[in-house]
Amino acid sequence: MHIAATSVQFILFTAAFFAMLVFGTKKFVEWRLAFFMGGLIGISAFLGGFFSDYVPDKTLKLILSVLLFVLAVVMLKPVNESATQSLRKGWEYWSVTSFDNSVSYYINLSIVVPTVLAFGFIAGMVGISGGSFMVPLLVLACGVPMRNAVGTASSLVAASALSGFIGHAISGHFDYRIAIPLAIGGTAGGLIGGSIAIKSKPKLLKILFSVTTLIAAIILAYKVFK
Repeated sequence: MHIAATSVQFILFTAAFFAMLVFGTKKFVEWRLAFFMGGLIGISAFLGGFFSDYVPDKTLKLILSVLLFVLAVVMLKPVNESATQSLRKGWEYWSVTSFDNSVSYYINLSIVVPTVLAFGFIAGMVGISGGSFMVPLLVLACGVPMRNAVGTASSLVAASALSGFIGHAISGHFDYRIAIPLAIGGTAGGLIGGSIAIKSKPKLLKILFSVTTLIAAIILAYKVFK
């Protein structure tokens, strides 16, 4: 499990990095959010990867299964992207204007910061994409448009995956014979997937993402309890 988690983190980084380049050229990456949240998730993912040695394999698999299930259900929640957010005041609210100046939204730091840190730590520990958890957070809690949220999340996936990989690698879990060949496929997948996602309807992307994530959660839970 630990070697698998390390390899997955390395593959996720390569795929997300090139997907981020595709989204970035189309201005779907909110760079201010990406750098801010990427720094938080990078630190916590590194710590999760580093301390993963202290958690049994079955526990890691069970945690991953539960998180994937929750993520799949949350992403099916309908979102009204045309709704505008009212003015919000307070130290915890960060007003952000989209990269193309088409929409403004408010980031509740009291919710976002602890959530990002928690998910980043867990993602680094179990070898998953912490940035993927940021899509429902950005869309549902912050009002970020779906495509902008997906584009920004690709940068967060790259940050969390790279940090988690480094943490695992320091602990001696990296097997380059497995990771590097698969990372080549991840690179191609990131370029192709990013290009397709830009042209696809947000609703369809959400459904496909939720279904595949739910299937993965069920399979993993079965392997834990069989």
